[in-house]
Amino acid sequence: MAEYDYDLFVIGAGSGGVRASRVAAAHGAKVAIAEEYRVGGTCVIRGCVPKKLLVYGAHFAEDLKDARRFGWNVPDCGFDWAVLRDNVLAEVDRLNKAYISTLDSHGVEIIHERATVSGPNEITLASGRTISAGKILIATGAHPAVPHCPGSEHGITSNEVFHLESLPRRVLIAGAGYIANEFAGIFNEFGSKVTLINRTDVILRGYDEQIRDRLLQISMTKGIDFRFHAEFKGIEKQPDGSLKVSTTNHEDLEVDCVLFATGRVPNTGDLGLAEAGVELDAKGAVVVGADNKSSVDTIYAVGDVTNRVQLTPVAIREGQAFADSVFGGKPTTVDYDCIPSAVFSHPPIAGVGLTESQAKQKYGSVRVYTSDFRAMKNVLANRNERALYKMVCTPDTGKVLGLHMIGPDAPEILQAAAVAVKAGLTKADFDQTVALHPSMAEELVLMK
Repeated sequence: MAEYDYDLFVIGAGSGGVRASRVAAAHGAKVAIAEEYRVGGTCVIRGCVPKKLLVYGAHFAEDLKDARRFGWNVPDCGFDWAVLRDNVLAEVDRLNKAYISTLDSHGVEIIHERATVSGPNEITLASGRTISAGKILIATGAHPAVPHCPGSEHGITSNEVFHLESLPRRVLIAGAGYIANEFAGIFNEFGSKVTLINRTDVILRGYDEQIRDRLLQISMTKGIDFRFHAEFKGIEKQPDGSLKVSTTNHEDLEVDCVLFATGRVPNTGDLGLAEAGVELDAKGAVVVGADNKSSVDTIYAVGDVTNRVQLTPVAIREGQAFADSVFGGKPTTVDYDCIPSAVFSHPPIAGVGLTESQAKQKYGSVRVYTSDFRAMKNVLANRNERALYKMVCTPDTGKVLGLHMIGPDAPEILQAAAVAVKAGLTKADFDQTVALHPSMAEELVLMK
């Protein structure tokens, strides 16, 4: 048997790469992982974690106002962006060190430089050093897409938004997916004037139509402007530092910051994959099978670089499955059915399973149950904002095909409910469960 420097060499120390590395090492493999930026990947360093911390910070804007209705003598409060930004970045630093410590404790060698594939069993580092490995795992993730238009260099992406020197007074956000809607809510709560533009008139494509329409309605009520059927014509920097944005079908707009949230592109550029015989799809993603293996027997890929499901928990499961299958003697595949997801907008959205539209396409007819209500806290706070819970079921057995929610704490509530949907429970099973009163979650077992 050929001898290699390592049993496994991982390129990319994000959620999927780190999990695969430490599990493979625990199975006895000699493992090295290369990371040219920081250990932790998009989620920990410049994605879900710091963004969720901003979401928490943004919630105080409404909570402080609501507190007065609950008897608290809260004065008008100012917001200091720099304090939140620096505290969030400090937490990111802590997590980065924790991830490094985890790899070290499992005996994984961390190589802090760029690595490219130079053969089925060979990696070349930026320093010029070549390394051999029995297996190579690509876990390089993805990066934000930037529209091609004159002046696009004046905009920023979700990578840079956490490092803004000051809070922009006027923000233009391009895109209508979860990143765009989350940052629209964050900046709006911080007091910025937010305008969201999109090429179509649909936000959050793939989420249930009623739920996303409710978010649009609430967002507009909160003061977020939406410009649909708008594509960039150009961005021009003005003498005062502001940005003049020209789009199709709308008047020009002056803002202080343009944030691109128009999708993500797999990080496969200049990695040497195609030259090594690895098949890539039209978007540059690594094409893999259920076993995470590419078209080259010794090269595998997990996470966003495969462009299957761009979610951190999915990347972690793929990394675990890869390591257990290849080094643990436990062939494992990931079940992509009924993956719960959330949008940490204001208010948040959460969903699992089929939307009403998807269920009708698959089953022909479905039964839909809803609960449209005002959370108790909103009632006393004198907020008219309404939550909406929706259950999609088969018409005969009542099996729950999908559960979709918008309202306070929806993601926290859905996680437990997703277990029931994944287990194939029925509407009757929900109905037979005693309500936990008074709570928002009790609406799950009271839908009509």
